[in-house]
Amino acid sequence: MTSARPQATHHARILEDLRRRILDGRWAPGHQLDKEIDLAEAHGVSRMTMNKVLTQLAQEGYLVRRRRGGTFVAQPRAQSAVMEINDIGAEVAALGLTHDWTLLRREITRLGAAERALLDMPADAGTGDVLFLQGLHSAQGAPFCLETRAINLAAVPAARDMAFDATPPGTWLTQTKPWTAARNTLRAIGVEGAEARHLGLPVGAACLLILRKTRSEPDWVTCVRLVYPGEAHQLVAEFEPGRAS
Repeated sequence: MTSARPQATHHARILEDLRRRILDGRWAPGHQLDKEIDLAEAHGVSRMTMNKVLTQLAQEGYLVRRRRGGTFVAQPRAQSAVMEINDIGAEVAALGLTHDWTLLRREITRLGAAERALLDMPADAGTGDVLFLQGLHSAQGAPFCLETRAINLAAVPAARDMAFDATPPGTWLTQTKPWTAARNTLRAIGVEGAEARHLGLPVGAACLLILRKTRSEPDWVTCVRLVYPGEAHQLVAEFEPGRAS
């Protein structure tokens, strides 16, 4: 009977070698690894063994594997406080990365049922004109967050004349329209369709979804859908002793 010990030894040796390259900075965040078959040949193991090593490192959060896109060293995870409204540009900057915003769609319209459902809009959102926007936030050139947003033009008429091709709408709204109430709904989703394509992810890839609504009484101000690749983001909640749960 053939012993599995040599195979296990190869796995452990390569795992430690690749993990060390990431931790000591030889492979920086965003570094693209060689193809799996080339790595296997370089380390003198089967492709199956190398696949198991790369899969384990991805599960541990060290690597990101994209089907037909390659394997990359993972970026540090952004953190958002659950009870706050964070600026996405600031989230990226906090990681020491360069933030870019690309406007994908801008339209003044009256939203249909499908778009209202996508944004989980409240019943009192009405049927008046909204500014519908979609754009991609990038960190160091890699997709970071896909933003889909409706702005109530009755509450924020100045938004009608804003192009939002250079400034993300969330940044502008924070500086322009104070809000009195906000609600975040958090979900884990498998990304699909155009959202997957914009984020460069395979259909079904795990993502974090944040649905946010803000109000400035008596009107709703904006409803926004933020989709983050699962490996790039985490949420943080802080609690104090003695506070009600």
